Amino acid sequence: MASIKDVAAEAGVSVATVSRVLNDHPSVSADARARVLAAVETLGYRPNAVARSLRTDQTRTLGLVISDVLNPYFTELARSVEEEARALGYSVIIGNADERPELQDHHVRTLLDRRIDGLLVSPTDGGSPLMLEAARGGTPMVFVDRWIPGVDVPVVRADGRAAIRDLVAHLHGLGHRRLAIIAGPAATTTGSERVQAFREALAEYGVPLPDAYTGQGDFQVESGRRVTEGFLDLPEPPEVVFAADNLMALGALDAVRARGLRVPDDIALAAFDDIRWFVHTDPPVTAIAQPTGELGRAAVRALIDRIEGRPPQSVTLPARLVVRRSCGANPGDNQTPVQRSTS
Repeated sequence: MASIKDVAAEAGVSVATVSRVLNDHPSVSADARARVLAAVETLGYRPNAVARSLRTDQTRTLGLVISDVLNPYFTELARSVEEEARALGYSVIIGNADERPELQDHHVRTLLDRRIDGLLVSPTDGGSPLMLEAARGGTPMVFVDRWIPGVDVPVVRADGRAAIRDLVAHLHGLGHRRLAIIAGPAATTTGSERVQAFREALAEYGVPLPDAYTGQGDFQVESGRRVTEGFLDLPEPPEVVFAADNLMALGALDAVRARGLRVPDDIALAAFDDIRWFVHTDPPVTAIAQPTGELGRAAVRALIDRIEGRPPQSVTLPARLVVRRSCGANPGDNQTPVQRSTS
């Protein structure tokens, strides 16, 4: 493997000149810079990232702590983050919180100890002292998908309120009046926001949301199954179950099928967070789709802006409703997005 001394000898310059070229120092002449870069290419020289980080106090590494790596939404988000970071010259270390605040804090602490340049986090809740300390202590940080209210950190997220209104309008148009929701954890912003948006959208049509039709889930499959079983045991079960994330929707589907019932003939099903699997279920599931790839890329750009001293901007992108057949729509409506209403 070529060393910096080999590059200097090949280019006919000093080691110091090679170092200045590699660190983009302006004092190097155009001719010397060209010879050094040519030598780097010829010899296949790669700078030692660890040594460079000690000199520049940068590691060119970002940390990403996601809520659940088994959730296809977060898997896709992590992929887009890694791709965008790599394109901009950064590497990414990923930690999976598994929806557990203590595991989230473990990953945050480990990443900070490894001297990452910045941190992307989808918080499992808003009560972590370590998260608050890191956010307020100057660590370059961006919240993605979820956020901690009152903490001055840029947030990159999707706004699903208009899409939820579109969903309720779609369900109301199909004649459904008894609508239930499997809510996410109230300690997360997405959990509380989605159930509130659903309640407000129902109110626009004069449709109540009884306590019996509000089930508390945790963004995991088993909670979707458990809550749906409770709905089905009611004297008057709901006509529609809206799961506030994709894994809970899969649990709801399991519960319905375990009773020998069919979607949408016996009960309709819709989900927040569209996933590729939903087009392969029978019937395909109506879902609210977030622009996941765009969110991941925007989050990386916002974090690098903060690392490099540029003013970072929060980003909010719209989610959209994708109508399929799980709520009783005609087959011709399969996978057709409805026109979004104006926020």
